[in-house]
Amino acid sequence: MKKANVHMSPPRFLTLAFIVLAGMGTLLLKLPFATTKPLAWVDALFTCISAFTVTGLGVVDTGTHFTLFGQLVILTLIQVGGLGMMTFAIIIFIMLGKKIGLHNRILLQQALNQINIGGVIRLAKALLIFSLLVEFVAFVLLCLEWVPRYGWQKGTYFSFFHAISAYNNAGFSIWPDNLMRHVHSPLVNMVITALIIIGGLGFTVVIDIWKKRNFQRLTLHSKLMLVSTLIINMVATVLILLLEYNGAAMSGLSFFDKTMSAYFQAITTRTAGFNTLDIAKLSDSTILFMCVLMIIGAGSASTGGGIKLTTFLIMILGVIKFIREQQEVSVFKKSIRDSTIIKALSITMVAVGLIFLGIIALTITEKAPTLLIIFEICSAFGTVGLTMGLTFNLTVMGKLIISFMMFAGKIGPLTLAFTISKSKPVKIKHPSEDILTG
Repeated sequence: MKKANVHMSPPRFLTLAFIVLAGMGTLLLKLPFATTKPLAWVDALFTCISAFTVTGLGVVDTGTHFTLFGQLVILTLIQVGGLGMMTFAIIIFIMLGKKIGLHNRILLQQALNQINIGGVIRLAKALLIFSLLVEFVAFVLLCLEWVPRYGWQKGTYFSFFHAISAYNNAGFSIWPDNLMRHVHSPLVNMVITALIIIGGLGFTVVIDIWKKRNFQRLTLHSKLMLVSTLIINMVATVLILLLEYNGAAMSGLSFFDKTMSAYFQAITTRTAGFNTLDIAKLSDSTILFMCVLMIIGAGSASTGGGIKLTTFLIMILGVIKFIREQQEVSVFKKSIRDSTIIKALSITMVAVGLIFLGIIALTITEKAPTLLIIFEICSAFGTVGLTMGLTFNLTVMGKLIISFMMFAGKIGPLTLAFTISKSKPVKIKHPSEDILTG
């Protein structure tokens, strides 16, 4: 068995490990003392995959359907899924005094989406320490709001649960209305969105900032992530505010609360899944715009999903290069390889194909408006977790389709493609010839 693993490609190994852990999580959630009422196997599987892929979609109410044990199982799945199962495996190996071989380092490199294999063990250690530190700080800050409001026992637990869920961009909440009851709280809004942004930037960016502490010295990836995150968050906030200012979702809110809720939805849409507004009351234009944000997603090597922000940005830069007839794609006085542009194109095309097929499949199995189905598929693929109310009414086949979309969105379009395909090295180079396009 050990010999078979050595020859298994990293994408296939990670996919297999995901399936095994998803099965274990499903069994834990099916235990009698994990729920307050009977839970169907498909619902246990759905919840497990939603937690492990840090999505946040739920077919049952987390706060009432699961016991404390069940909720802690969900939190564990969120933490492992957010930081990466290989990261936890490597940390456990280190604690047991085991030597980390080349094969495991390659698997960790693939799991963390790193270019080089060097330093991946240090990255895993730093990632775990940093994540626990950020979650602890957020836990303390949320306690300042929720302990006086709910008491020590509930307040500390609510803070603990949501700090982990928000940092890992999961979107699971104890309350049935998610965070809508806290739409007026600046502290809750700022802490949750800060956790989402930090978790969505990507581990390599955070560590790069910590080490260099100078924008000019940062890697090109870090610069692109910081600038593009700032721009897309600002644009999304303004657009959502303009589109919903006089809408039903923001009815009765002050100008400050409307601005804060627009900012919250702009941040959470890109991968987190929390909401302070009723998503079902948003206008169609806002819903479609949010679908675009969910497909774009967060940063590479982050807790978020989607095609990734840098992938989207490289696609834009590639188009600009073609229109301007430039020889190379350059940004911040650095050029981007054509192979990177081709990879970004491949990720996007596979993602669009999966989303398209998912929408078609769900229109067959579900009797629901097309817009709700599009939103649900985009939310699942982007591992976002927002819903317009369709999740609770999904059929068994619908739940399985959404589960697959969450799985595909988490492991990544290319990893999924590499898993099911066989590499065929080309030994013959054929003559080239132009074809008509456009």
